[in-house]
Amino acid sequence: MKRLGELEIYRLSLNLSQEAWEIYKQIPKPMQFDIGRQFLRSIDSIGANIAEGYGRYHYKDSLNFYYNSRGSLWESKHWLLLLYKRDLVSKQQYETLLKSMEILGIQLNSFIKRLKNARK
Repeated sequence: MKRLGELEIYRLSLNLSQEAWEIYKQIPKPMQFDIGRQFLRSIDSIGANIAEGYGRYHYKDSLNFYYNSRGSLWESKHWLLLLYKRDLVSKQQYETLLKSMEILGIQLNSFIKRLKNARK
């Protein structure tokens, strides 16, 4: 079994969290407290749920955390879109981060599918 740090979806989530952190630091202080924290929490939740799911013994329990991770990914897309619409991130930042999110989403869905198929 791979270590958590060797898991591709986990590494992608960490990279995404770092990208989000760089954006968060650029958001004006008054906005950091509201929209900035929501954005950062939802993105950090992706990796946290992957880690927790990976540490679970039963695959059905693990799957629930991977589903939660996928939900956090979609929530993060929502917050990113709001940041863009409110002119708190540039078009380039929006597109770059959205692309990273799309890649992670594809990888996460594949991971979930492989886990479910392996248990049949």
